[in-house]
Amino acid sequence: MREADETTRQRLADVLRVEPATPSALAVQLELTPESVLRHAEHVSRSVDSAATDDQLLVAPPTCQDCGFDAFDDLLNLPSRCPSCKSEAVSEPTLTIE
Repeated sequence: MREADETTRQRLADVLRVEPATPSALAVQLELTPESVLRHAEHVSRSVDSAATDDQLLVAPPTCQDCGFDAFDDLLNLPSRCPSCKSEAVSEPTLTIE
């Protein structure tokens, strides 16, 4: 299938099957915003989980660079600050399909 014929969600799934990536890195690669990457990732998660394969979307949670907090409620989110120490040094989640 040519790349132009693939949907955004198919392209996202293809990229995530190759290597883990953050929403910002995926946004640059797919010419989207990080927020739209996360919205598409939610749908990709459902389709991958319901497919006949054993694949699944895995998410490494965002992590506070200062205190190490990583128990965020919503893993497919771009938190602006840590709820524990209020630091704004929070890494993005990392997505992959395995």
